[in-house]
Amino acid sequence: MQTMSPTDKIWSREAGAVEKRDLGSSLKRGFCGRCPRCGESRLFGAFLKVDNRCSVCGLDFTPHRADDLPAYLVIAIVGHIVVPAALLIETDYSPPVWLQLAIYLPLTALMSLALLQPVKGAVVGLQWALRMHGFGDKAAEGIAP
Repeated sequence: MQTMSPTDKIWSREAGAVEKRDLGSSLKRGFCGRCPRCGESRLFGAFLKVDNRCSVCGLDFTPHRADDLPAYLVIAIVGHIVVPAALLIETDYSPPVWLQLAIYLPLTALMSLALLQPVKGAVVGLQWALRMHGFGDKAAEGIAP
Protein backbone atom coordinates (compact mmCIF):
# COMPACT_ATOMS: atom_id res chain seq x y z
CA MET A 1 0.00 0.00 0.00
CA GLN A 2 1.34 3.36 -1.04
CA THR A 3 1.00 6.38 1.21
CA MET A 4 1.01 9.99 0.15
CA SER A 5 2.85 12.60 2.09
CA PRO A 6 1.10 15.90 2.75
CA THR A 7 3.65 17.68 0.52
CA ASP A 8 2.64 15.84 -2.68
CA LYS A 9 0.02 18.46 -3.58
CA ILE A 10 0.47 22.13 -2.88
CA TRP A 11 -2.60 24.32 -3.01
CA SER A 12 -2.39 28.07 -3.21
CA ARG A 13 -4.61 31.01 -4.07
CA GLU A 14 -2.72 31.52 -7.32
CA ALA A 15 -3.37 27.92 -8.37
CA GLY A 16 -7.08 28.31 -7.69
CA ALA A 17 -7.41 31.71 -9.33
CA VAL A 18 -8.79 31.26 -12.82
CA GLU A 19 -10.60 33.54 -15.21
CA LYS A 20 -14.33 33.56 -14.49
CA ARG A 21 -16.30 32.54 -17.56
CA ASP A 22 -20.02 33.16 -17.51
CA LEU A 23 -21.85 30.55 -19.57
CA GLY A 24 -24.91 32.69 -20.35
CA SER A 25 -23.03 35.74 -21.57
CA SER A 26 -20.57 33.69 -23.64
CA LEU A 27 -23.47 31.82 -25.31
CA LYS A 28 -25.23 35.11 -26.03
CA ARG A 29 -22.07 36.73 -27.40
CA GLY A 30 -21.33 33.71 -29.58
CA PHE A 31 -24.94 33.62 -30.83
CA CYS A 32 -24.59 37.26 -31.84
CA GLY A 33 -21.34 36.48 -33.70
CA ARG A 34 -19.05 38.21 -31.21
CA CYS A 35 -16.00 37.09 -29.24
CA PRO A 36 -17.18 35.01 -26.27
CA ARG A 37 -14.63 36.63 -23.94
CA CYS A 38 -14.94 40.36 -24.64
CA GLY A 39 -17.99 40.59 -26.92
CA GLU A 40 -16.33 43.31 -28.98
CA SER A 41 -14.85 41.86 -32.17
CA ARG A 42 -16.30 39.57 -34.83
CA LEU A 43 -16.20 35.81 -34.29
CA PHE A 44 -16.55 34.91 -37.97
CA GLY A 45 -14.37 35.92 -40.90
CA ALA A 46 -16.74 34.37 -43.44
CA PHE A 47 -20.17 32.75 -43.23
CA LEU A 48 -19.05 29.72 -41.18
CA LYS A 49 -15.28 30.38 -40.97
CA VAL A 50 -14.25 31.32 -37.46
CA ASP A 51 -11.48 33.95 -37.27
CA ASN A 52 -8.09 32.87 -35.96
CA ARG A 53 -8.07 35.33 -33.06
CA CYS A 54 -10.00 38.17 -31.49
CA SER A 55 -8.73 41.56 -32.67
CA VAL A 56 -9.57 43.21 -29.32
CA CYS A 57 -8.64 40.79 -26.51
CA GLY A 58 -6.39 38.40 -28.49
CA LEU A 59 -8.34 35.21 -27.69
CA ASP A 60 -7.18 32.39 -29.95
CA PHE A 61 -10.17 30.79 -31.70
CA THR A 62 -8.19 28.07 -33.48
CA PRO A 63 -8.76 25.34 -30.85
CA HIS A 64 -12.54 25.37 -31.30
CA ARG A 65 -14.06 22.06 -32.41
CA ALA A 66 -17.66 22.78 -33.39
CA ASP A 67 -17.65 20.00 -36.04
CA ASP A 68 -21.21 18.80 -36.75
CA LEU A 69 -22.94 19.90 -33.53
CA PRO A 70 -24.29 23.19 -34.97
CA ALA A 71 -25.86 21.37 -37.92
CA TYR A 72 -27.50 18.81 -35.62
CA LEU A 73 -28.85 21.55 -33.37
CA VAL A 74 -30.19 23.52 -36.34
CA ILE A 75 -31.93 20.41 -37.67
CA ALA A 76 -33.52 19.83 -34.27
CA ILE A 77 -34.61 23.46 -33.84
CA VAL A 78 -36.00 23.89 -37.35
CA GLY A 79 -37.65 20.48 -37.23
CA HIS A 80 -39.39 21.33 -33.96
CA ILE A 81 -40.79 24.49 -35.55
CA VAL A 82 -41.67 23.38 -39.10
CA VAL A 83 -43.10 19.90 -38.42
CA PRO A 84 -45.71 20.95 -35.81
CA ALA A 85 -46.69 23.91 -38.00
CA ALA A 86 -47.06 21.63 -41.02
CA LEU A 87 -49.13 19.14 -39.05
CA LEU A 88 -51.35 21.87 -37.65
CA ILE A 89 -51.95 23.44 -41.07
CA GLU A 90 -52.53 20.03 -42.67
CA THR A 91 -55.12 18.96 -40.10
CA ASP A 92 -56.96 22.30 -39.98
CA TYR A 93 -56.87 23.49 -43.60
CA SER A 94 -55.68 20.56 -45.79
CA PRO A 95 -53.99 22.64 -48.54
CA PRO A 96 -52.80 20.94 -51.75
CA VAL A 97 -49.45 19.18 -51.69
CA TRP A 98 -47.83 21.58 -54.20
CA LEU A 99 -48.67 24.52 -51.94
CA GLN A 100 -47.26 22.77 -48.88
CA LEU A 101 -44.03 21.99 -50.72
CA ALA A 102 -43.83 25.55 -52.02
CA ILE A 103 -44.07 26.84 -48.45
CA TYR A 104 -42.29 24.30 -46.24
CA LEU A 105 -39.20 23.59 -48.34
CA PRO A 106 -38.08 27.23 -48.75
CA LEU A 107 -39.09 27.97 -45.16
CA THR A 108 -36.97 25.08 -43.89
CA ALA A 109 -34.00 26.07 -46.05
CA LEU A 110 -34.15 29.75 -45.06
CA MET A 111 -34.55 29.01 -41.36
CA SER A 112 -31.64 26.56 -41.48
CA LEU A 113 -29.35 29.03 -43.22
CA ALA A 114 -30.39 31.83 -40.87
CA LEU A 115 -29.70 29.76 -37.74
CA LEU A 116 -26.50 28.00 -38.76
CA GLN A 117 -24.03 30.83 -38.02
CA PRO A 118 -25.61 31.94 -34.72
CA VAL A 119 -25.78 28.35 -33.46
CA LYS A 120 -22.14 27.73 -34.43
CA GLY A 121 -21.16 30.92 -32.59
CA ALA A 122 -23.06 29.74 -29.53
CA VAL A 123 -21.26 26.37 -29.68
CA VAL A 124 -17.88 28.15 -29.81
CA GLY A 125 -19.00 30.31 -26.86
CA LEU A 126 -20.05 27.19 -24.97
CA GLN A 127 -16.68 25.56 -25.59
CA TRP A 128 -14.87 28.67 -24.38
CA ALA A 129 -17.02 29.00 -21.24
CA LEU A 130 -16.55 25.33 -20.31
CA ARG A 131 -12.80 25.40 -21.10
CA MET A 132 -13.14 22.70 -23.77
CA HIS A 133 -10.78 21.82 -26.66
CA GLY A 134 -7.82 24.07 -25.90
CA PHE A 135 -9.79 26.96 -24.40
CA GLY A 136 -8.39 25.97 -21.00
CA ASP A 137 -6.37 28.02 -18.55
CA LYS A 138 -3.02 27.61 -20.25
CA ALA A 139 -2.23 30.78 -22.13
CA ALA A 140 -0.89 30.54 -25.64
CA GLU A 141 2.54 32.02 -26.37
CA GLY A 142 2.59 35.25 -24.43
CA ILE A 143 -1.15 35.93 -24.58
CA ALA A 144 -2.87 36.44 -21.24
CA PRO A 145 -5.99 34.30 -20.61
